[in-house]
Amino acid sequence: MIELLKLETSPVAVALVPEGAEVPENIKKIEESMRHCQMVDRVRKTGEEFYATLEDETCKGGAAALGLGKMPPKVESGEFYYEILKHFKTLEASQKTVEKIPRIEAGSKVASIYAPLESATFMPDVVVIICNAKQVMLLTQAILYNEGGRLEAEFAGKQSLCSDAVALPYLTGKMGITVGCSGSRSYTGIEESELTVGIPVNLLNDLIEGLRAIVGKAPAK
Repeated sequence: MIELLKLETSPVAVALVPEGAEVPENIKKIEESMRHCQMVDRVRKTGEEFYATLEDETCKGGAAALGLGKMPPKVESGEFYYEILKHFKTLEASQKTVEKIPRIEAGSKVASIYAPLESATFMPDVVVIICNAKQVMLLTQAILYNEGGRLEAEFAGKQSLCSDAVALPYLTGKMGITVGCSGSRSYTGIEESELTVGIPVNLLNDLIEGLRAIVGKAPAK
């Protein structure tokens, strides 16, 4: 995938550990608290592998989207985006958007695990790729290679790398494309020109087949 798309950073493997399960012993816990979007951005550049729990997530809205906890009251009510960020004309408009943000059942996950896809020691649920617009085009063409159709992108510029790029693909089994959000654009090194794609792991084989057909076969290892 890296060779075919000419990616400058790694695709990030993300696994969500369900309640009652344990994180593999070989995977270390992150040493500092940060946002989910920051973890994804860090891993794609540094090649680290680690896991995080709710207490490690500084953005509780992002953690809630991943099923690690409950949505903060001010986010849940729409107040945060309406009163603090001033992103909506009315509270009702904010609430309408928040209600439609994809999220995994609260408390159903106990940890999220991150690693570069090429070196991950675990089976991911979703692969997150941060790339440019042309690379998103190629990913779109590749995912449609086998069965055709059209890709439906769903986003609101809110909770982008958590909800749009992980929760939505996890819940629907479909590839998600997102433009970023205020948090992910402010707290990470994601470039203004970069977009984000989330791919359920069960679509990876079809995706690579499509990329090889459209872009060209990657050199044999």
